[in-house]
Amino acid sequence: MQTEFKFINSLTMMLRFACFIMFFSGFLDFPSALASNPPGANLASAKSEPFTDLFGAFTKWDSQVGCSQFKHKHRGLMINNGSASVQDVDGAMKCGELKMNHVGVLLKGWTWLPDYLDNLYSCRCGLSCLWTKYPVLADKPDALLFETTTSKFLRKNGDPLQVYMDLEAGRVRSGEEDIFISYHAKDDVQATYAGASFHNDRNYRVSSSKRNDVLVYWSSTRCRLKRNQLAHSLLKLLPHHSFGKCLNNVGGENMALSLYPKCVMNPKQPPKWYDHLHCAMSHYKFVLSIENTNTESYVTEKLFYALDSGAVPIYFGAPNVWDFVPPHSIIDGTKFGSMEELAYYVKALANDPVAYAEYHAWRRCGVLGNYQRTRAASLDTLPCRLCEAGC
Repeated sequence: MQTEFKFINSLTMMLRFACFIMFFSGFLDFPSALASNPPGANLASAKSEPFTDLFGAFTKWDSQVGCSQFKHKHRGLMINNGSASVQDVDGAMKCGELKMNHVGVLLKGWTWLPDYLDNLYSCRCGLSCLWTKYPVLADKPDALLFETTTSKFLRKNGDPLQVYMDLEAGRVRSGEEDIFISYHAKDDVQATYAGASFHNDRNYRVSSSKRNDVLVYWSSTRCRLKRNQLAHSLLKLLPHHSFGKCLNNVGGENMALSLYPKCVMNPKQPPKWYDHLHCAMSHYKFVLSIENTNTESYVTEKLFYALDSGAVPIYFGAPNVWDFVPPHSIIDGTKFGSMEELAYYVKALANDPVAYAEYHAWRRCGVLGNYQRTRAASLDTLPCRLCEAGC
């Protein structure tokens, strides 16, 4: 019995010693302080390597990781997985069932929809779609679209269809509409915030150099208490620039134009708070994106602005956000145990060019995942999709 005990004790010591050797040799990868981060967020190395040149980071990532490995890792998303959060707008269409070959849509009342959407569109199955705000161009419309107002009359047989759009988080139907447009896939027609229509007429200059002294960009003009509190709890832990009216620490709302003169949209006109967003964001490694509410599928321009600018969004908002964005493209702040843990990860990522570059791999390698459907269901394609629905 004593001999058996000595044997077991010796075996235990040998196993402990072997694990000790394998750990320090790198053979075993024990969980680190970052282990609670989102899947795929582990840093490439623990070595701090501050960088500012994005091209240089891409080169290192190409040599150490590369698109082949990234595509293999996310091979399940090379063809989008058909998430129910986004309507399949590119699905098969039964052309023989169309009742019309031309549809006219007239926008009624004030709407924030951009004027440049006014156009005559060539849609699927030979369908033409006239979308306009001007009655003189559509004096006999097939559909009336309301957004901030509703129709004062009940629709009678033979009258144009009534369409109501509400892209706010509450998405309340008017009760009189034939077709309801919202950001949610469960409604008649979905319009996501991912398209270019939500940020037209901006300065799109994108910097290839990222600041290393100031890591995070944030801008907010509507100072909601809960959003300000959340932003402050993280930003106090990170070097940041806060533009806009809320928690401003740069000396004014348009100071971005002083810091980055090339972001001026039109030197002959007074600057607007939104016309330099993309250009200014592009100088930072991270953009803090906080929605007004944590509502399912309510993923707004606050996130997509950051993606389009070439920054990495730190996101707080819709719980199903991954149904709308490319794989490994954002940092979901809700997946961290504390703001301190999140701040630690952001700082470490900012000093790891390979790990940071991987957040841009989706764009460079063409691994879009669900984002492809998100863009397809955006406001950019709404005219044709509404006209098809009205047939």
